[in-house]
Amino acid sequence: MQLDIDKEVALLHRMTVGQLREKYQETWGEPTNTRNKQWLVKRIAWKIQANIEGDISERARRRAAELARGTDIRTTAPKAMKSAPKPVGNTVTGFVQPEEDNRLPPPKSVLERVYKGEKILVLVLENGFEYEGAIYKTLSALAKKITGQHCNGYHFFNLNKKVGK
Repeated sequence: MQLDIDKEVALLHRMTVGQLREKYQETWGEPTNTRNKQWLVKRIAWKIQANIEGDISERARRRAAELARGTDIRTTAPKAMKSAPKPVGNTVTGFVQPEEDNRLPPPKSVLERVYKGEKILVLVLENGFEYEGAIYKTLSALAKKITGQHCNGYHFFNLNKKVGK
């Protein structure tokens, strides 16, 4: 029995969405609007297994209905939650300036590094880094320009250690 189900499910995975929709209508006896392949495969596979091995018992169905009777099952989100939550009390919206990174030396400092036998000098600016006349926003972008591959700029220039630690 298990081999039959496994073969059927393997066949389902090779079907197109159109074929799965036809198979769904064949197994469930009703058409579907969905074009989600994974959902169709799961539902058809479940129905095939239920047909071969039998569905859940009537006792289990009654117990499930009994448990569900006392609960509030929601199928859609409440209307109040669909929009953004309204602020409570007095709120202020604005830009927060991130803390200055203490791993970086002050502006107008020069970072020095020897890479592949070449001495690299980088000028630290207020809002970036200057190297060979070009300005880079981040150390990582500069390190990528130098090495040709992505790498952490702080690591490349040996600036990983926080000051004071």
